[in-house]
Amino acid sequence: MADTPPRLDDVQLEAYFALMEVAGLLRHAVEQQLREAGDLSYVQFQLLARLGLDSATGSERMTDLADGVVYSRSALTYQAALLEKAGLVARAPSEHDERSVVVTITDAGRARLAAVLPGHTEVVRQQLFQPLSRADTKALSGLLSPVRDHMRAAPPRSAAPRRRKDQD
Repeated sequence: MADTPPRLDDVQLEAYFALMEVAGLLRHAVEQQLREAGDLSYVQFQLLARLGLDSATGSERMTDLADGVVYSRSALTYQAALLEKAGLVARAPSEHDERSVVVTITDAGRARLAAVLPGHTEVVRQQLFQPLSRADTKALSGLLSPVRDHMRAAPPRSAAPRRRKDQD
């Protein structure tokens, strides 16, 4: 008979359920604000934010976007198609790898991002950071960062970094 894995103790269960509830409530509030302010899903916002705020060129390969937002490549393709149809991004074959697709934020995408970002920031501030002191916020970051890093060390396929053809 296979060994039964050890159960989570009461402290671990409490921490787990609190984290999941906070994540669910925060995501709900954020998604509601994004829908109302910009008719965007959370994933669509993540894509626009990665392209418009995190990328120096405003462009990224689809696989890199999927890896960054931990979303399946097929589901991300669907979301990118919706953004492209709305004129918020453009997709084109990669110059470096004909198998890759590059997504670029458009001026309309930058405008939509600018329109939703203040409300997004306010929801996150009110929901997550308002009840915490600065020291609590630093402690939260200090606690979650190594957990994130541990989880990213063995990520799901959608989040696993891929070797680029031009890096071989």
